[in-house]
Amino acid sequence: MLALSAACAPTVQAQMIAPAAFDGPRFEDDRYIAFDGAALGLQTWLPESQSPWGVLVALHGMNDYSEAFYLAGPYWAERGVAVYAYDARGHGRSPQRGVWGGRDLMTEDARTAVRIARARHPGAVVGVIGESMGAATAIAAFGDGEPAPLDRIILSAPAVWGWSSLPDVYAVTLWLGAHTFPFRNVTPPRGLNITPTDNVEALRKMGRDRLMIFSTRVDAVYGMVNLMETAAQSASALTAPTLFLYGGRDQIIPRPAALATARRLPSAARTAFYPGGYHLLLRDQGRAAVFDDVLAFLRDPAAPLPSDAAPLLSVPDR
Repeated sequence: MLALSAACAPTVQAQMIAPAAFDGPRFEDDRYIAFDGAALGLQTWLPESQSPWGVLVALHGMNDYSEAFYLAGPYWAERGVAVYAYDARGHGRSPQRGVWGGRDLMTEDARTAVRIARARHPGAVVGVIGESMGAATAIAAFGDGEPAPLDRIILSAPAVWGWSSLPDVYAVTLWLGAHTFPFRNVTPPRGLNITPTDNVEALRKMGRDRLMIFSTRVDAVYGMVNLMETAAQSASALTAPTLFLYGGRDQIIPRPAALATARRLPSAARTAFYPGGYHLLLRDQGRAAVFDDVLAFLRDPAAPLPSDAAPLLSVPDR
């Protein structure tokens, strides 16, 4: 009976027990040693000819990994911004690939990475940029109403389709699946016509990448929805200057959910709507405009965005 009960509970990664000789969290060449000693995959893009004026800790989306920033990282580094992108727990080269990392560990990893970045570059503007799941993680990590240990928060197509936004039949089915066969993998149904980006080469690259996850455990989806609900409800408590980016052709995060969260943001937060943008704004054909908007906001959160993107809430809902 005990074994059956355990098998029917969603699995979440547990905090590691750091070794006695643990030297503390740090960035290494290709690893981010987290607060509990876990070795997470890391990719870094640094300016070659100058000390960075800005720093971005980059958080990728669900089933992706730090390679999500392979186009954005070099672009920002060439313009004086250091980028540190790590593989979230359960993703890429990090431990227990495919097993949900859990909100508590994932948010503490984000907070710790920001502290490391701040210590490495004490004179720079330090921000976090999250894409989809990464944006939800950023909101959950820094949306506690306390003074944030960073200067900017940038949310690219944030995953905010939580329980309160899900149709009842989806929510019930997911709950039952996560508490009945949590280890079962699910894949998108055949014929589902969803386009995450108009960049065909980026899609091909993702499809060939063995570090991507193409079949997701039910309990990981359940954990993701929990994280999205936390993000949706915590957006109002963000204290750092925040920029919310959303594409008009996003087929992953429904616009009503994005609008509901945008309305919860603090009054000083900014939003940017890209009519031709898809979910993966940082990999789209029109990504340069998004890259430049991020740089402008990082340098001065009150400055006009180079793209002149309209605020999301000013765009009529479809």
